[in-house]
Amino acid sequence: MICIFFSILKKLAPLKCRGFFLGKIARLRSLWLRTFFYECPKNVHFGRLGDIRGPEFIQIGRYVWFNDFLYLTAWSQYRGTCYSPKIIIGDNCSFGAFNHITSINRIEIGNGVVTGKFVTITDNSHGETSISALQSPPTDRPLVSKGGVCIGNNVWIGEKATILPGVTIGNGAVVAANSVVTKDVPAYCVVAGIPAKVIKSC
Repeated sequence: MICIFFSILKKLAPLKCRGFFLGKIARLRSLWLRTFFYECPKNVHFGRLGDIRGPEFIQIGRYVWFNDFLYLTAWSQYRGTCYSPKIIIGDNCSFGAFNHITSINRIEIGNGVVTGKFVTITDNSHGETSISALQSPPTDRPLVSKGGVCIGNNVWIGEKATILPGVTIGNGAVVAANSVVTKDVPAYCVVAGIPAKVIKSC
């Protein structure tokens, strides 16, 4: 029904009117969603959603902007195993479309963080890499965490970058597009590559 409404709106409404209606819908969506979170002020914007799980374990700061198709998941239980997830997002952050932030441990994101599209931030993975674990399907393995993720203030994370468990990223750091961060990133430096390495320090 909603799809039919949007297709009719796209054909009949001028671009300016379309933007007005879509803006109103986004505002209503944001006001409705914020009631489910542990903490989420009125001035947080949510675009169209991918998936949100465990919002009661997620704390969001002021003036945070989530673009379309956000996947924000805090897993308190998976395949019969219980976890204690926590996601904390600071003020004035902006997350690109198709971002995936997922926790069974703790992810803390500072103030002023900006990400490109298709960024993944995770503190967990599907099972260990022992031979016995690898003989079962990934979805059947318990989630494991090598440690939480801590991202400092004013960090820029480029498009399609991945931040893996146990990583701390210092204030003002830049993570280049397509990078995979497996180790701590010092403050005020640029990292790039797979695995990400420092290519510039300030």
